Amino acid sequence: MSELSFVLNKAHDVSFKNQAPDPFTSDHDVRVHITSTGICGSDVHYWKQGRIGDFVVEKPMILGHESSGVVVEVAKNVKSLKPGDRVAVEPGRVCRICDYCRAGHYNLCPHMEFAATPPYDGTLRTTYVTTEDFCTKLPDNISLDEAAIFEPLSVAIHCWQRAQLTFGKRVLVFGCGPVGLLLMAVAKAYGAIEIVAADVSATRTQFAEKYIGAKAYVCPKKNESESVAAYAEKCRTAIKYEHGYFEFTADATGVDTCIHTAVLLLKPGGTFIQAGNGKPVVDFPINHLVNNELSVIGSFRYSAGCYEQALKLVSTGKVPLKPLISHTFAFKEAEEAYKTTADPSSGAIKVIIHGTDY
Repeated sequence: MSELSFVLNKAHDVSFKNQAPDPFTSDHDVRVHITSTGICGSDVHYWKQGRIGDFVVEKPMILGHESSGVVVEVAKNVKSLKPGDRVAVEPGRVCRICDYCRAGHYNLCPHMEFAATPPYDGTLRTTYVTTEDFCTKLPDNISLDEAAIFEPLSVAIHCWQRAQLTFGKRVLVFGCGPVGLLLMAVAKAYGAIEIVAADVSATRTQFAEKYIGAKAYVCPKKNESESVAAYAEKCRTAIKYEHGYFEFTADATGVDTCIHTAVLLLKPGGTFIQAGNGKPVVDFPINHLVNNELSVIGSFRYSAGCYEQALKLVSTGKVPLKPLISHTFAFKEAEEAYKTTADPSSGAIKVIIHGTDY
């Protein structure tokens, strides 16, 4: 028996390939028929550049890591799932024995095999094999398309858990792409009383207003001769005039000007969380950090309990996911789905590719 997969051969070179299904490697494995896969910014970056930093596509790699589906086979020791169960899939395998895994921080496992991160294959295929505890069983009120968004939602949840966001705080988020919007949605669910959404795109800030009730700030275009510090000070002045300072700020862009501005807009003792990768080295207001006793925190993927939290937030209506789904494509249209995601004029927020037999 062969299965179909969507493979990145090198930058801008993709193809559909038939291959044998992956075998079980553990008595706790399950095989999931993938029905829905969201396209992440990292997927697009691999498609366009063939690499992200040190992660280089050196051989053909199956794309995709934001997926959900239906269990079709279970290994002999699986107790929590059965064929027919609908699940959201955590896209990776970990060693389970290192100090990080044992503490629940498996996102930091040095042996992590994360889907669609070279050299490991992703989830845009007929079936995907994972372990039962990396599947979250879905209730009837959550669709499989929504469940595919559990992955970026878990990224947002992990961010605010790392930052220790509490009820009644004011929050500023830079970036109104999917992760930024989900940061806003989770912040609202956790009790933020005011959320400001900042982006260079007026269309995207307007979407944030409609989606989660955020207040919009459209970042002005940076002049070529303008330094990062000068631009950040200009934005700080404008945002402060309209909204004041914030207990929590977050960046989901990785852009140095956004990072700099977000730090400047913290109240003394405030917390900044970095959710998006960017340039390896950025201009940073270190004296402002020290003199105001600010906390600066990095956040990487998600850890134990985030998918369970995602399930609760979505199933109770605290975080709506359907409004984020702007486009859906059949499996055979996967390349067109990537092109749509990468095209700023498409208006894409979250693009979903359906499974081979959807």
